[in-house]
Amino acid sequence: MPPKPPKAKSKVKPVEEQRQESLQAVCLIPLANTPLIEYTLEFLAHAGVEEIFLYCGSHSEQVENYVNASRWKLPSSPFKNLVIFRSDVASAGDAMRDLDNRDLITGDFILVSGDVVANMALEPALAHHRRRREKDKSAIMTMVLREAGMHHRTQPTSYKPVFVLNPTTNRCLHYEEMRSSGSQGRHITLEPDLFSMHPEMEVREDLVDCHIDICTPDVLGLWSDNFDYQSLRTSFLFGVLKDYELNGKTIHTHILNDAYAARVRSLRAYDAISKDITGRWTYPLCPDSNHLPGQHYRYNRNGTYQESGITIGKNSQVKGRCVLGQGTAIGEGVTVIESSLGRNCHIGRGAKIEGSYLWDNVIVSDGSTIRQGIVAEGAVVGKGCTIAPRAMISYNVRIPDNTLISASKKITRSNLVTESVTEGTDTTLIGEESGSNEKTADSDDNSDESDSFNTMFQNPQALVSDSSVSTLRSDECEFEQTEDRARRASFVSETSEEAVPNRDFHVEATASILDGLQKDDLPENINLELTAFRMTVDASQHEIRRAVVAAFIKRIANLEESGMGAREAVHRVFSKYRNVVERVIFDKDTREKPDQVDFMLCVQRELVRRGNGESLLLFVAKEAYDLEMIEEDGILQWWPDIRSRHGNMASIRGLTQQFITFLQEAEEDEESDEDGDAA
Repeated sequence: MPPKPPKAKSKVKPVEEQRQESLQAVCLIPLANTPLIEYTLEFLAHAGVEEIFLYCGSHSEQVENYVNASRWKLPSSPFKNLVIFRSDVASAGDAMRDLDNRDLITGDFILVSGDVVANMALEPALAHHRRRREKDKSAIMTMVLREAGMHHRTQPTSYKPVFVLNPTTNRCLHYEEMRSSGSQGRHITLEPDLFSMHPEMEVREDLVDCHIDICTPDVLGLWSDNFDYQSLRTSFLFGVLKDYELNGKTIHTHILNDAYAARVRSLRAYDAISKDITGRWTYPLCPDSNHLPGQHYRYNRNGTYQESGITIGKNSQVKGRCVLGQGTAIGEGVTVIESSLGRNCHIGRGAKIEGSYLWDNVIVSDGSTIRQGIVAEGAVVGKGCTIAPRAMISYNVRIPDNTLISASKKITRSNLVTESVTEGTDTTLIGEESGSNEKTADSDDNSDESDSFNTMFQNPQALVSDSSVSTLRSDECEFEQTEDRARRASFVSETSEEAVPNRDFHVEATASILDGLQKDDLPENINLELTAFRMTVDASQHEIRRAVVAAFIKRIANLEESGMGAREAVHRVFSKYRNVVERVIFDKDTREKPDQVDFMLCVQRELVRRGNGESLLLFVAKEAYDLEMIEEDGILQWWPDIRSRHGNMASIRGLTQQFITFLQEAEEDEESDEDGDAA
């Protein structure tokens, strides 16, 4: 029997070539055409942070090379010290214990995940933390949470983070992740002692965990003392709260209701936060701020962001909040809707791109359609292809002509996965020329901070790893349906008692008005754009008033954060843009004042969850009266309205009562004078 021929050895490409073909570290992936880490560092810079210690898990060399070549390492950088630790940490717990062993932290510090996008002012949270710490040395940490609603699009879908809080002290008493399915059901388990120690508790499912924590050095000590702690929430937070009687340490919360903060921790969050950036909810962290050297985006009135050197063919349409990078060429008859296209992309004739993200140097050939997908750098989509929703195309993949990529598939180059797939992974080739493998998006165990899933967003070795601390989660790969966006939760604070039939109008109209206020546009220009929005969707006058109020209150909050007093901020906004308010009030010549009452109710709803809402309500009511935007009858009809006195609305009426009493007494004196004259 002749000897068997030797087995052909698999050809292993150099590490550098493999890295170029694999996708980048998650903190470096483009978000609205800007690397994700830029948003996090920009947030820290605005917060006044001067020293940063950056821990990397996988892809540490990529991150280090990027940061060292960035503006953050220049002499003009706001950071005095930015240190990158390259270590073999496999979890957040390992990183915290390593940091403790280095003895670098001597005071309070901010713990932030490297995928945070936030425009919040951190100083109020820091001030509350410091005051609390002065009174109570056992208060070791303050978590920043954002109020956004139970079904908000940045909330995870596979589980619900549940915070049990003391509403008086904002102390967190219990944390648990309630699964959306499984045997646990919609239940949490509370210790009986909590009910005896805290007569009042709030169970909150409507809070987005921003993963921004203000910590004392005691936090590092607890990590070192508990080697089984691996994750920030399900291990550390849960354990510290459960063992309160043993360690005596408390953790508190700072809840945002007028700023933006979220984590890009899943594909669903990537899609949602990308839309929030282009919708200007993260302002000033928007493409036209041009945070990167060499960026030259401008914001157009049609809602698109464009760099120079873009060509758009005849009969092509670019609609919605789109981002178009420099050098991108769009052929004839192309439709691009609410999508981001990186630099030097080429879109062939008749192609359709909807709700998708194309990174740099992507080629989409004639007649192809991509809906709600991600196409990574250097990929080529052949002619007549269809990329179904939630599909992802990896680096340098070539999709053959007339190929259908079904929903939720991940397509990676075959030479990157054939040596590293796990048992049960689908490695069916989709075409001889494609050089790619097709895989179905798998779900992980959905545990907090596992942050790992078998995805193309990793290098070949990490493709099946369960220990990476820098990868997205696959448990939530659903993109927001562009045709059903009216159901999404608003980023503007609101009470649950008001149904919003046209939420999409509210989101976009509020953003448009706020943008005009921040740019000091003329009132006439804001009115013109608001009218265009209203006519497009046939919005009601109530919806218009609500959008105006939401934008005005947000602008006032911005001015307060810049150091302006509340009364002055109210006067500045309402006096300059008085005409905008007057254009939404139509009952000046009638006995009943339903429009004016509705306007003041909108103001009251917007202020009900703000820390200084009580004083702001007084300032707004008095300013609106002094400027004759709201008449005396309008104020006096609003005040006794049952909606103004119901539930949480009543909690901010206290200071305004004195103004109401003044108006009522003045009216009585006027009536008395009239009676005297008649006599």
